[in-house]
Amino acid sequence: MKRPIRRFVQQFRYGEKGFTLIELLVVVAILGVLAAVIVPNIGRFIGTGAVEAANTEAHNVQTAVTGYMAENNLLDLDGTIGSDGTTTGTLNATVGVYLINSGGLQALYTITDGEISAATPNPNGKWKSLTYTDGTGWS
Repeated sequence: MKRPIRRFVQQFRYGEKGFTLIELLVVVAILGVLAAVIVPNIGRFIGTGAVEAANTEAHNVQTAVTGYMAENNLLDLDGTIGSDGTTTGTLNATVGVYLINSGGLQALYTITDGEISAATPNPNGKWKSLTYTDGTGWS
């Protein structure tokens, strides 16, 4: 009973250095399977990160407008706030103070009755391929 096992073990020729071709092929196959699974998932995560960042910025703009309205006892507010921090309409320039980095906005937001009603991405910005839909946000 010991002899078949000994013969099987001796086939591996202990003492010789290096890997067999089969071992190398198994490792390459495992790496190929891992790459096939991981690469598509990374691409999907990159795409969702841009949408999440855009929705976070829209939320920050909405919070800044709401904070400005509350502090100044306003019932409604109309105008735009742009990527350079400039405002139009009844939006006072101080709305930008409520934003951490108003000069870094990636879109022009239109405010109607104190709510974001539309947004247009900066044509040179990161979100130029995204679309804003009232009520649902960026996609």
